[in-house]
Amino acid sequence: MGIFGTPARVAAAAGSPAIFFSVWIFFGFVSLCGALAFAEIGLRFTEMGGFYKIFAKAYHPSIGFSINILMLISNAASVGVVALIGADYISDFLYGGPSVNLFNIIVAILSVLLFFAVNLFGLRSSSRIQNFMMLLKIGLIILMIASVFKNNVIEPRGYMEDVQIYKYKDNHWLKLFLLAMIPVAFSYGGYQQTINFGAEIRNPKNLPKAIIGGITLVILFYVLLNYAYTTTVGFEEMKGASAVGSLLCEAWFGSYGAKIFDGLMFLSVLAYVNVALMSNPRVMFAMGKDRVIPGFFSYQHPKTNVFTNGLSLFVLMVVAIIIIGKDIDKIMTFNMFLESLGLALAAATIYYFRKEHDKKLKARWTYITPYTTAFYILTYVFVIISVTIKSPTGSMLAILLMTGLFMIFFITRKLNQKRKNN
Repeated sequence: MGIFGTPARVAAAAGSPAIFFSVWIFFGFVSLCGALAFAEIGLRFTEMGGFYKIFAKAYHPSIGFSINILMLISNAASVGVVALIGADYISDFLYGGPSVNLFNIIVAILSVLLFFAVNLFGLRSSSRIQNFMMLLKIGLIILMIASVFKNNVIEPRGYMEDVQIYKYKDNHWLKLFLLAMIPVAFSYGGYQQTINFGAEIRNPKNLPKAIIGGITLVILFYVLLNYAYTTTVGFEEMKGASAVGSLLCEAWFGSYGAKIFDGLMFLSVLAYVNVALMSNPRVMFAMGKDRVIPGFFSYQHPKTNVFTNGLSLFVLMVVAIIIIGKDIDKIMTFNMFLESLGLALAAATIYYFRKEHDKKLKARWTYITPYTTAFYILTYVFVIISVTIKSPTGSMLAILLMTGLFMIFFITRKLNQKRKNN
């Protein structure tokens, strides 16, 4: 979902078209390496709430607890960012430009609450709506890419105030590359959550097909879409532009078409909100079942099979982040530190499952995954460094939170043991 807003931030950080496209192509390859890793992990260890389970199994329950509590916060922040991006499009639809923060916050919260209601009806209901909205989103992306054939140049109507513009002549290319990686990594993320549905897939062999095929399609769309942005809007002009995605539709239909696009874009934003509300409560279910968080969160509604308690808490987290973290850039940098650390550690579990769970896989691509996974982990180490350079305060906060959660786990476990002994 970030692809409809983050390219303006990437252009502002990259400083030059060469760095801009290099980052998108490079991280596309990195994401493909990650897709291979999580596809194999998903095949070797098929569990409900798999993103928690792999940490608890390969490392220690304390690591699974600490990382996944932070990842739940991180994922809630992602939903908050995307919901605010969607609100920006609604603002553009109604007012012809960015609106005040209060309006965007209200629209973002209502979006989350709408799909909270949808998910209460069960996985079948939410997945059908998800399929429909994904088809809508793919159609919109193809339409946007095709805007290059109109040969029109569209000027942005507004710019985001929180975006810093970097110039190539004033900065080293490596610094710009690393800074541009943060919003690009945010745009590519999400595929790792598929392993949370492992226990519910009828044919587990479909899991790698979905992850690898899906991320390949995403890479193709992202590169072509960014080419359309730079051709139709202009590289210099798109730096920090707000609602940059609607400009490509304006090339087709003028201002009236852009209004329609803004409305449709808001619907496609809901697709990301929906899938996050589908995935994260499953992690909370697995953690509740292992009693690393209260068993209250392992409750599953007997008729709908919905994890109502986990779903409700996750929605409250998203709403709180939308209200407190109104600055999208700050949310993104804090989120990317947590997500990058979690992804690197999660991908590393592939070596554990290869050794301890020597399940023979016939797929030929598994021969290269130890090497592609190592490259993937190394890249995310650099993303962590980049986020720390850009936002040392946010990174330090994430480290302190992780340390605090780690201590809470052992203190709580010790207290529980004393109660049992007494």
